[in-house]
Amino acid sequence: MAETPATDAAANAARRAKRNRRTAVITLAVVFGMVGASFAAVPLYRWFCQVTGYGGTTQRADAASDRILDRVVTVRFDANIDESLGWTFEPAQRSVSVRLGETALVDYTAVNNTAHDTMGTAVFNVTPEAVGRYFSKIQCFCFTEQRLAAGETATLPVLFFVDPALADDPILDYIDTITLSYTFYPATPAPGPVAGAGAAGAG
Repeated sequence: MAETPATDAAANAARRAKRNRRTAVITLAVVFGMVGASFAAVPLYRWFCQVTGYGGTTQRADAASDRILDRVVTVRFDANIDESLGWTFEPAQRSVSVRLGETALVDYTAVNNTAHDTMGTAVFNVTPEAVGRYFSKIQCFCFTEQRLAAGETATLPVLFFVDPALADDPILDYIDTITLSYTFYPATPAPGPVAGAGAAGAG
């Protein structure tokens, strides 16, 4: 039996609807895949930077170096601040000279110039960037957010060493000066309990 124009049109419409559904499913799968990849990219990128020192990313050490060499490098300290934070931030000293593997403790000073409590978080890097893989911090204010009360002044320590493995890297034979740089930005505190909620629940 020959198909009528009506049945032919209905079949075409059904095929188009099927293709549209397939396209929608594929599009949604691609979108969800890209979103998932973007979330995974952040920790993967952070891990890559920490392992390779990419972009001057420093390392985190659990203990001091067990080897100290005679080679000396000068470490300079740089401090920057996002103006919206309302703090003053500066190193207590501009530079120190240390031997490779020698542990050094230096301080930065932060002052909250506002009339209210604020929180800041510091991002950091070293230059030359290739030194990042050899610059190890044992203790640093940058590991956590910092909260300062109105008008408060805080001493922020950094305990670090330059890995003696730097001496084994022929590409960095020329290095005798390293700059450690920090920039403080406002940090948003986690929301606390609503005032009076406990009293209301107790009733």
